[in-house]
This record gives sequence, structure tokens and C-alpha cells, in this order.
Amino acid sequence: MDIKRVAINAVNEVIVMTVVHMDYKGQVQKRINEKMPLATVKGFRKGAVPKDLVEKQYGRAIKIEEVDKVVALALERYIQSERLNLLGTPLAKENPAFSWDDEEMVFEYEIGLVPSFDLDLEAKNDIVKYIVTADDKMIDEQVVRIQKQFGTPTPQTFVEESFDISGTFTNVEKEINAPSTITTTLFKDKETGAKFIGKKVGDVVTVNTKGLFDDDHQLMDVLKVSHDDVHGLAVDVDFTIEKINGTELAELNQELFDKLFGPGNVATLEELKAKIKEDAEIQFAQQADQKLMADVTDFLVENTKFDLPDAFLKRWLQTVGEKNLSPEDAEVEYARSEKGLRYQLIEGRALSQANIQVTFEDLKAFTAKSIRQQMAQFGQTNPTDEEVQGIVARVLSNQEEVKKLSDQVVGDKLLLLFKEKANATVKEVTYPEFIKASYGE
Repeated sequence: MDIKRVAINAVNEVIVMTVVHMDYKGQVQKRINEKMPLATVKGFRKGAVPKDLVEKQYGRAIKIEEVDKVVALALERYIQSERLNLLGTPLAKENPAFSWDDEEMVFEYEIGLVPSFDLDLEAKNDIVKYIVTADDKMIDEQVVRIQKQFGTPTPQTFVEESFDISGTFTNVEKEINAPSTITTTLFKDKETGAKFIGKKVGDVVTVNTKGLFDDDHQLMDVLKVSHDDVHGLAVDVDFTIEKINGTELAELNQELFDKLFGPGNVATLEELKAKIKEDAEIQFAQQADQKLMADVTDFLVENTKFDLPDAFLKRWLQTVGEKNLSPEDAEVEYARSEKGLRYQLIEGRALSQANIQVTFEDLKAFTAKSIRQQMAQFGQTNPTDEEVQGIVARVLSNQEEVKKLSDQVVGDKLLLLFKEKANATVKEVTYPEFIKASYGE
């Protein structure tokens, strides 16, 4: 069999395979011989049909099957031997002049190739690496929240400032039905909070969502509105009061400190505030890392230029699902997935350039760390190494879990690489400033 590649451009080629009689003759004859004892032709006993009649009745179908097998195996081996880095899988080209009776049969397969491109992680950019701090106002508010959380609720008849008001926000048109516990100080302006003063259980207070909070994104938390809907939302919502509670604040003493952080870890209000600041900034750092990762990703996808075999991939998308797509649907699907494909290629190039690999030891260490964090959330702060390694072994025996954990380890390694190489501008901000920057407002 003769196999060659014909280049169309840098990312599109055609594999041309010329199949001759000797490539499949032996296997076809073997199949016909196997068929003879089982062949049935009118006028002959089973097993006594002449070979030429068996060939006439079954030979063409057998030939087609065997040629298909030969071509498929040769194509697979050729791709492996040439070390072709493909996007999608080969697509057979239609040839109206093709005939199974030809002495030489030519099969052509279109292939899309992974493009070659340069990746400059240190390119000039306007990416910001945020250092998010917990300011005194946030910390003081958290101290009061802790005191209220561990304080003693005191049922009240009428609403007063700082009381907890439990109820449900509703709006039929926007399908809002959101149970919430609020205070009169939650709102952006005092006039809105004043509407609740003096109200009792069963009363309904109507407010408008426009400018309801300092940050419109609070609508997502309080009213369970999607991010796409919060900007410019201006509808009336009814709040039906279901419960009114004052709170006798918990005393800031050693008993409360031990309940929060374990015996002896915090002993004073200053230490409590320091612990709140530390824990909050750990969470903020994780959010800042996620934003940095997203910003670097967007920058690299936008600024790393390379061609993709677009037309080939759109045709390929029509064939790969359980149900074939129409050309129009494939066009839509390709538009939806192109950015993700580009980033996958960029990610692969970044890992290759930095010689980053995920070892089994990496997986074990990452899994052990995750397990310890999960156990700590349930109060198991000092598990033994033996306990943790036993869980690690069970987790890593599941191939789906291994794949998921491998992706997470790769993500962590890429984040470290981007932090080192991306030349981001470092900026220290408060959490509200970070939220504002994250949503481009």
C-alpha cells in the first residue's frame, strides 16, 4: 500500500492511500474459504456450492469489509508512525468516481493539525494581580456577626433598627421567591430601612431593587437573582415579615473564643480580630488567584495568534455526536467551543515550554492536602498520616477521581507559572474594591 500526505496549508492536509489487490487478496480468499461450508445457493446442497458461485454471491461484500479493515489499520499506524498531532479525527473525502472494482483504489482522508505557534507568557499586558485585604470596618462587622450568631435571640413584636427581620422577597414577573433575613441597615439609603421600622409579623413592605444596596451584586445573594439580571434591575419586590428578633449579643470571652477556634488558640479581642483578618484574606487570595487565572487566560487567548483548521473542524463536528449536526448547528457549536479549544492548545504549549508534568507523588500530595482540609471542616483537625494515606489510596484507585485531581494539579501548576511569568501589576485593594474591579464597574 502506498501512503502519502498532501499539504493544503499549515493546519490542513490530506492523507492519500492507494490500495492494490495484494493488500487484501489473502484475507478475502481466507474469508471465502471459511464461507464455503456455510454457503447456501439454490440448486446446491449446503457446503457443496462451487467456489466461483460463493465468490459471486459473497465476494464483493467480503472484499469491501476487508479493504475497510486494511485501510483503517493502515491509517491508524501511519498517524502513529508519523507522530501526527491531530485536531479531531480523519474525515474520509467523497470521490464520486470511486469504484470497488478498480484495480487500484484510492482513499483520501482530510486531517486537521495542531498549529505551531509561539507563546510569550511575559508579553506586555495590563493584567492586575490583586492583593485583597480585610479592612477594620469589615473585621468589626464580622465581630458583631459572630456575637449575634452565638447570641441569644429575643422575639420582638415590632421592628426596630438592628433587629433581625426574617421573611420572603417576592416578585411574580421576575419569579423572585427568596427567603431572607435582613436588618434595616442592610440597604443603601436610610429611607428604605425606615420603611420597616414599627412593622410587625404579617406586614408587607414594598421596595424597589434599583439602588437597593451599595453594590448591585448583593441582589444575587439576597434576592437570588442571576448576575446577568442584576445590572439595571428596577422592579418592586414585596417583603412579607415572618419573624422579628432582637439579639442579646454573646460576650467576647474565652468560652466563645475556644468554641470558635479550639481551646487556647485565641485569648483576646485583638487576637480574634487578627484571626478573622487572616482567615478572610486566605479566602480573598483564592478569589484573587481565580481572577488572575481568568485574566491571564483571556489575555493569552486574545493575543496568541495562530490558525485553526476551522472548516475541517466544523465538518468534523457534524459527525462526532450521537446525532449528526446540520452545518448550521456545527457552525454554532464551533463558535461556542473555539475559545476553549484555543486555550487548551495554549495550556498545552505553556506546560511543554515550562516542562511541567504531573507525577503520582504530586497527586498523592494534593489529595492528602485536600482530605486534611475537608476533615478540618468537620472538626477533625489532627488526623494521623495513616488515616489520611488510607483515604488517599482509596481516592486514587478511582480513575475518574484521578482525572479530576490531575486537572486540578495542572491548574495549580499553571497558576504558579502565570504568577511568575505574566508580569502583572500588583495592586492592594479592599474586598469591596476587588468586587467592583472583578465585575468591571
